[in-house]
Amino acid sequence: MGKDFETRHDATVTASPEEVWAAIATGPGISTWFVGQTDIDGDTVRTAFGDGWMPTGTIKINDQPHHFSYASEPAPDGRFIAYEYLVEGRDHSATVLRSVTSGFLPGDDWADEYEAMRYGTDLFFATLVEYLRHFPGREATPVTAFGPPVTDWPASWTALHNALGLGPAPQPGDPLPHGGQVYFVNPHTLGLRTPTGLYRYIRGFHGSMVASHALIEPDSTDWNAFLQRL
Repeated sequence: MGKDFETRHDATVTASPEEVWAAIATGPGISTWFVGQTDIDGDTVRTAFGDGWMPTGTIKINDQPHHFSYASEPAPDGRFIAYEYLVEGRDHSATVLRSVTSGFLPGDDWADEYEAMRYGTDLFFATLVEYLRHFPGREATPVTAFGPPVTDWPASWTALHNALGLGPAPQPGDPLPHGGQVYFVNPHTLGLRTPTGLYRYIRGFHGSMVASHALIEPDSTDWNAFLQRL
């Protein structure tokens, strides 16, 4: 058993095709919206997440600035993941970005992993769009922090919303007390944009809340301590 999966997204942004390409096909660019820190060395794509590494990817298509794709090699159990991006410039300074995330999850217990991956993929694409609309061309510093194991997720989300000055059920467009707004919400994630960066909170697949931010300007917050206090 197992599951083949494919998730598609598309958006129109005001960034140029070159700015979109820099965000999807360079290490610093991917690090502004994806999880962790990504580096590209030749045809190899590596992403560090916390103290570990995600499966290494190999670039399959590199047609600048129109088409970029990379994929991990299938593991012995068949597991792999692939990312593909199509960029189309339009008149009036608009660019259309299309994304496909696909792969295979092995085993009979794929459902929970697939749910977490689907919610996370939606957040990452929304973050990419938010970055291209508000910070195109600017590098960011990725920050990842892990909280303690969570036993009551509704209570943890409530504590987070209170700490951030949000209502009990935040929605995209809700303002933040010190500037900025909510840009994305789903059952596993929360995304915020401020003048200094993109801040994300994720229900980690292994049971902890994860802070995964892209800081456009320096931030001295101890995010591990912040999550411990929730």
